Amino acid sequence: MTWWQESYEHLRVRREDDGVAVLVLDLPERRNMMSEAMTASWRRAMAGIARDPGVRCVVVSGAGSAFSSGGDLGWIGAEPDAPIERLRARMDAFYRDWLSIAGLEVPTVAAVSGTAVGAGLALALACDLRFVAEDAHLSVPFTRLGMHPGMLTTWSLPRVAGVAVARDLLLTGRAIDGVEAVRLGIASRALPAGQVLSVALETARGIAANAPVATRLTKLALAGEGHADRDAAIRWEALAQAVTLASEDLQEGLAAQRERRPPWFTGR
Repeated sequence: MTWWQESYEHLRVRREDDGVAVLVLDLPERRNMMSEAMTASWRRAMAGIARDPGVRCVVVSGAGSAFSSGGDLGWIGAEPDAPIERLRARMDAFYRDWLSIAGLEVPTVAAVSGTAVGAGLALALACDLRFVAEDAHLSVPFTRLGMHPGMLTTWSLPRVAGVAVARDLLLTGRAIDGVEAVRLGIASRALPAGQVLSVALETARGIAANAPVATRLTKLALAGEGHADRDAAIRWEALAQAVTLASEDLQEGLAAQRERRPPWFTGR
């Protein structure tokens, strides 16, 4: 049985013929709160995608009226007397499970409608591209709950939108909509809620149609904060571009351009 044919709890998965994998957080009655069952399902789905060479792009969305309301506050505050080391280990595992999407070699796209709060917004920030509803409700209100920020937000928000924006959102805990998210550099596009998923899927299919080796190497080049310096970038691009110049996909891309037809890339 292939990974997308397995049974998942609180998560819907599918893999389309064009190489787009779609993951839908599916606990709408709890605004797609990251339950233990959903977390276990997510971990298995990420492992399946990572070992599937046919996946070329991943889209993440939420069922119902939310993307995700974040972690389960019921268990987060359930053990006030627990040893700090045990709590630390639990949070560390939770972060690594959900943020494993950032380690995928293929591009990832978040389609955010409704609420994306706390760990929910952190999940979107872990994706390469974010499309948001104009009326989305986005926030990282950790300090309002008495918590230090988590799910890598003290790293991902400054990286995505800059330190000033991170200070604003993490220290105040205020909510922003999709329009402001684009203005702040957090999202690529703000759209009417009914168009977010379709535009995300259209974008993913376009990415999936590109040469997979070139796409994966480009994602790797842009990982983290990019290259250490100008010389490192030159060395990387000279090597990575040489790899693609020796590929069958390059010849297919050039032939398709000459013949004025869409290319058919195989990853070779």
